Amino acid sequence: MLTVWGRKTSSNVQALMWGIGELGLPYERHDAGHRHGGLDTPAFRAMNPNGTVPVLRDGQGEPLWETGAILRYLAGRYGPTSFWPPEGPARAEVDKWAEWSKINVAMNFTAPIFWRVIRTAPAGRDHAAVARAVENLTRFLDIAEARLSRTAFLASDDFTMADIQFGHVLFRYFDIQIERLEHPAIRRYFGALSARSAFREHVMVPYEELRPPD
Repeated sequence: MLTVWGRKTSSNVQALMWGIGELGLPYERHDAGHRHGGLDTPAFRAMNPNGTVPVLRDGQGEPLWETGAILRYLAGRYGPTSFWPPEGPARAEVDKWAEWSKINVAMNFTAPIFWRVIRTAPAGRDHAAVARAVENLTRFLDIAEARLSRTAFLASDDFTMADIQFGHVLFRYFDIQIERLEHPAIRRYFGALSARSAFREHVMVPYEELRPPD
């Protein structure tokens, strides 16, 4: 049994839970962070001194933190070879796109765009900064668009861990009110992800609780 600490509205927790759902693993999740609190308690800091979510414990194993590391652990222990190839160039290809997605897409969307649009009160929103951030993100989405014009999924024609790291931001990217260029291949890809039950359950989650009071 897996135990996860982290609120369902955290994008990093969503990525992890989507991966757990795709792998069909039994789990128990405890809300932590944001309005749920609990990240500064001695018990939680003993598991993760950073005070961030998600944290995962597999049975009685050591607590694991950092979403990418947790996903690699689960993929290596429980995933099929199509999701996380066993070694060599095929694994490096998946890992390359997973790292690229985390650094260039997720990090350039969550704080610079999503937080400014959703987690900032209307009176404090910097629309010019949002526009600049969207323009910056678009440079990387253009790369994904070119890639997804040639392959069904990001790293190959198989669904892999790279799709977790890239795809988990797309629900919010397409849902929030921003000006965006059209990327037909990414739209097609998002439609394919939206047909997956684990994506619908763990990623397509309302985020109204993250909005500050007006």
